[in-house]
Amino acid sequence: MFTTTTKFKIPKVLENILNDLQELGATPILVGGCVRDFFLNIPIKDYDVEIFGIDCFDTIEKSLQKYGTVKLVGKSFGVLTLRVDEYDFDFALPRTEKKIGNTHQDFEVTTNANLSYKEAALRRDFTINSIGYDYFKKEFLDPFNGIKDLENKLLRHINDETFIEDSLRVYRGIGFASRFGFEIYDKTKEICKQIVLNGDLVHLPKERVFEELKKLFLNSKKPSIGFELIREFGILKYFPELKALVNCIQDEVYHPEGDVWVHTLMVLDEMARILKEEKIKDDYKKLYLFYAVLCHDFGKPFCTKEIAGKITSFKHENLGIEPTISFLLKLTNERKFIEIVCSLVKTHLVPFQLYLSDSSLKAIKRLSLKVNIEDLCLVSLADCLGRNIPDKDKCTKASSWLLEKAKELNIENKAIEPLVQGRDLMALGLKPSKLFKEILEFAFELQLDENLQKEKIIENIKEKYLINYF
Repeated sequence: MFTTTTKFKIPKVLENILNDLQELGATPILVGGCVRDFFLNIPIKDYDVEIFGIDCFDTIEKSLQKYGTVKLVGKSFGVLTLRVDEYDFDFALPRTEKKIGNTHQDFEVTTNANLSYKEAALRRDFTINSIGYDYFKKEFLDPFNGIKDLENKLLRHINDETFIEDSLRVYRGIGFASRFGFEIYDKTKEICKQIVLNGDLVHLPKERVFEELKKLFLNSKKPSIGFELIREFGILKYFPELKALVNCIQDEVYHPEGDVWVHTLMVLDEMARILKEEKIKDDYKKLYLFYAVLCHDFGKPFCTKEIAGKITSFKHENLGIEPTISFLLKLTNERKFIEIVCSLVKTHLVPFQLYLSDSSLKAIKRLSLKVNIEDLCLVSLADCLGRNIPDKDKCTKASSWLLEKAKELNIENKAIEPLVQGRDLMALGLKPSKLFKEILEFAFELQLDENLQKEKIIENIKEKYLINYF
């Protein structure tokens, strides 16, 4: 929803800061995402302020210190950060930037407090991010018609030369288009495609790409918009694991929607809807769930066959682990994150398999040792709903059944814990030894397979191991 009001309400603490800066002789201007989000009626927690008319960085820093801990984010280009309560503030001096190398750090930055607002805004990526707000004059500064583009839901770059200097802007543009449901200006699309074609994305650190995809996932109602643009721009050449999904055929009975790529995008959108519906707030959890559904069918290109007129992809869940690891390593080195995603990919079919076979509690207990069952149920549900089958009511049955069984055992969010531990064996008079491991494994098997309580398990231990021990 686009706002029509010109009253920009800001936190009281920011009002005080702006007044302090004005008393120093500065002209503070609100810039970037906070102004954009104001027009889009999006709640604002991050505020960027560009400070004109004063070039004494130390003076600004001292003025801010009474409000909290001020951190320097590169004094060479003039950025100070401050967190007060739930708000994050960035304060910067007006600057110009010039690319002098291939990496994201290869920029020659020049601060200049006397730049005009238009000159300072020229370095920004898109017109919607170039709007400023003068708190004291109560007026918006819009040198590149960003307000009109917001109203028209159009994503348009500001300047050809400055835009191509940072190839990350390709991902940023994709993210904004996906998050806001905006169309990308034709010329902006052309420039993005040319950046990709030139191979400039190869110089981007994986951490920066991961961060942009994170924003896409966490802030988009339909992440599919972003990934369709990734395909359109030619970025799939950097991710062969994703590219292989395009034109990978599927059985029309189970997947009337089309190839694996189409299915995957539908599953991403279902996951976005489910996470909102379930009111899950943990960003880390949401992120690995998105990556799990993105990667869940990576194995299909390796095993999809047509046999007697029927298309199969037998064991694709297992074959998907290697390409999942390969794909994720292009984006992050966090081992735990990769392990979680892989566990969900490998088991994403299990809820339906257990449900259809009406499996015992034993199987569910063992499943909890491999994967978080609640997470798995969400992945399985999104996978089933992300297709054009006529009867989607059946999709909830398997995940609901499994989740209910897991809750009965109190293992929906944790692995089942062994009832008998080392201290119990020591209480029986046993001393730590190689035999400990064997006995504990024996005890755990009884717990899983025969559903025995602790007392009964200990009786079995006594019968098998203690008779000849002493």
